[in-house]
Formats: sequence, C-alpha cells, structure tokens
Amino acid sequence: MGEGFARVRLFDKTIDTYSILKERIMAETADELTIDYEENGVLTTKQLDKVILSKGAWVTILFRYQTWDKAKQTYSEDKYTIRRFQKRDGQYIPRSKFNITNAKQAKLIVETLERWMK
Repeated sequence: MGEGFARVRLFDKTIDTYSILKERIMAETADELTIDYEENGVLTTKQLDKVILSKGAWVTILFRYQTWDKAKQTYSEDKYTIRRFQKRDGQYIPRSKFNITNAKQAKLIVETLERWMK
C-alpha cells in the first residue's frame, strides 16, 4: 500500500483508500466507471463487459469480469458483480457491491428472477 493511504472500513469491508481514490479520480460519468484494476503492471481484475442498470445520483452497474490467478498465470472463469456508486462533488464514489462468483450462482439468480417475473 502506498505511503499516505490508510485502511478504512466501508460497508463492513476493509478497503484500501487508494482503491477508492483511484475509482473517484477516473469516473466523472457512469460510462467511465470500470472495475479494471492493475497491480505491479498486471491487470489483476479485467472487466469484460458492463450494463448500466440505473443512472442518476446513484448508479447501479452489472459487471462481467475475470481475476488474474498468479499461481496458474491465467485468468479465472467469468465472474459477475453488481456495484452501486453515488455521485458526490462531480465524482462517483463506490458505495456497495454484490459479487456473483461462479456461473452456477449466476444461473440460479437468473432462473429465480425469471420465475418471479411470470
């Protein structure tokens, strides 16, 4: 962790303030929001796609991504996350997230929503 950055608790998760600041600096519009994350020259979280579910002062985005497996030197299977951001002082601040870590869980969510929508 870089000098001058502290660890903070946000929504019962410990996060490096550097991660928050990086997202804040890069995102002035919902279209600019990304979960790409590079560490030591390696793209450790690689965004594959995104769908903006809602816009406004609060933005909700569904991301499709992969994470870098250092031991295997390859990217993981696809993963999914729903993230909410709040716009403050012209910048988006991450506020909450829900991770869907495998295809089985994603399919179960889709099947359940389809059943409920009938």
